[in-house]
Amino acid sequence: MRAARKGRSRHHAAGAPSGPAGSVAALPQGPGLRHAVGPARTVAGALAMTGTLVPAFLAVRAVHRPASAHLPRLYLGGLARALGIATITHGEAISGRVLYVANHLSWLDIPVLGGRLQASFVAKREVAEMGLISRLAGLGQTLYVDRGKRHDSRAQASEIAGRLAAGGNVILFPEGTSNDGIRVLPFKSSLFAAAGLVEGLRIQPVTIAYTQVNGMPVTRNRVLDIAWIGDMELAPHVFDVARLGRIRAELLFHEPVEASAFASRKALASHCHAVVSRGYEALMRGLA
Repeated sequence: MRAARKGRSRHHAAGAPSGPAGSVAALPQGPGLRHAVGPARTVAGALAMTGTLVPAFLAVRAVHRPASAHLPRLYLGGLARALGIATITHGEAISGRVLYVANHLSWLDIPVLGGRLQASFVAKREVAEMGLISRLAGLGQTLYVDRGKRHDSRAQASEIAGRLAAGGNVILFPEGTSNDGIRVLPFKSSLFAAAGLVEGLRIQPVTIAYTQVNGMPVTRNRVLDIAWIGDMELAPHVFDVARLGRIRAELLFHEPVEASAFASRKALASHCHAVVSRGYEALMRGLA
C-alpha cells in the first residue's frame, strides 16, 4: 500500500460557464480549452502507442521470444516521451546480472527506469490484479511478491535470484512503497534477500528525481503533484500529471557494490539508502 497523503485533494472541479437565464453555456475558449484538451491529447497519444506496440510485442514474442526482449524497454521509453517526460542520466548503468535498487515516487518511475534499463521489475502482488497495468507489467516479465506473507519471502527471494542467476537484470524499489518525494524512505533489508543468493551479483543504487516542470525547478508542493501515494486512483492521477506539462526526470547511477562486501543485509540496505538519499538531495538542488 502506498503511503497516505494528507491535506491535498487530487480532483480538480471546474464549474461550467453560465450565461443569461435560458441561454446555453458557452464552450470553454482560449487557455481554458487548451488546458482541457492538452492532457486528453497526451493520454490519447500514450494509449494509441500502447495499442500499436503491445500487439506487435505479443506477435514477435509468439514467433521468437528472444527477439522480443528489447521491446518492453522501447515501449516504456516511448511511453515516457508520449507523456511529456524528458529523461537525463548521470553516471553509467551497468548490465548483466545486476540488481538495481531505486527510490520510488510514482507510477512514472516505471516508464522512466524501464525506458533506460533492460530489466524486470519487482512489484507487489496486487499489481497482478490491476487489469491493463498487470498486462503491461507481464510484458516485461515482472516478478510479483507478497510482502504481507513472511513465510513466502524465501521462495520469492529464490525466484528473484533465479532471474538474476540466469543473467537477467532486476529493478527493486526497497522502500516497499511509493513516497511523497520529500525524502527517501528507509530501505527494507528483507527485500535484499536475493542479493546473498547469487554469486558475483552486482547491486547498483539508482536515484530517480523529477527536477523540472515546464523548465521551472520542482518545488516541494509541485513534487506532491507528481508523487502517486496513498489511495489515489490511477486514471485521475494520469490526467493530473499530463496537465502539468513537460517534466524533466533525472537518473543518477551510483557505483555498484557486491553483497559480499557487507556484513549483513541490513548493512547493505543502509549503504544503498544513504547513497540514494544523497543523490536525491543533489538532484533536487541541481548539484548532480
